[in-house]
Amino acid sequence: MIFYRIYQILIMLPILLVITVIASLSTMVGCMLGGGRWWGYYPARYWARCWCWLAFIRVSVRGRENIKDKQSYVFVANHQSAYDIFSIYGFLGHQFRWMMKKSLERIPLVGYACRVAGHIYVDKHSPAAVRQTMETAEKRLSHGMSVVVFPEGSRTKDGHIHAFRRGAYMLAMEFGLPVVPVTVDGAFDVLPPDAMLMRPGRITLTIHPPIEAGKDGHDLARLMEQSRDAIISALPEKNR
Repeated sequence: MIFYRIYQILIMLPILLVITVIASLSTMVGCMLGGGRWWGYYPARYWARCWCWLAFIRVSVRGRENIKDKQSYVFVANHQSAYDIFSIYGFLGHQFRWMMKKSLERIPLVGYACRVAGHIYVDKHSPAAVRQTMETAEKRLSHGMSVVVFPEGSRTKDGHIHAFRRGAYMLAMEFGLPVVPVTVDGAFDVLPPDAMLMRPGRITLTIHPPIEAGKDGHDLARLMEQSRDAIISALPEKNR
């Protein structure tokens, strides 16, 4: 393990820093030149794969046949660690944009690259800001573009799945989009909350069948429960 740590510090992390800068700059330039759909997705997709490959973390995907390329979805996933982001971004295999905390916009270079790429920063500071977020989401969700949300809101501290928030489901119901539950299994072991560096391992993404979001507000609780149950069904007992 000590050799792996030396590799991480002296080789892997410097390479990933360079790749992050290149991916961010290429995203910004490509999107500014008018190629937002391609440049807003593919540089970051391969950036995320590098974070997995170089760390000797293998990602497998089950259930990709459950989604269609030209259909827009609201993907909801459990949030075990930062490697949920890398595994979903790199291996989901469907055009999407993230719905993310507005505080992430402050990350140097990456935050601005995410904005020009079309990712949706969620601002809850006022009703007007919430309406603006919804309007931005409506513009993004077209022509097969989807969004990915972590309805837990933040990463789990104990490995167990926690309560879901309503935001993603209200968005799906507002625009009549199917909700696709995605189970992330293994990311907690790869990067526990108390770890400074990642560990080699395997992450499995399970893409569950879409759940049609009814437009009747009374269906919100059912939609949340059904998607959460689907995510839990593909988790080992220790993470439920």
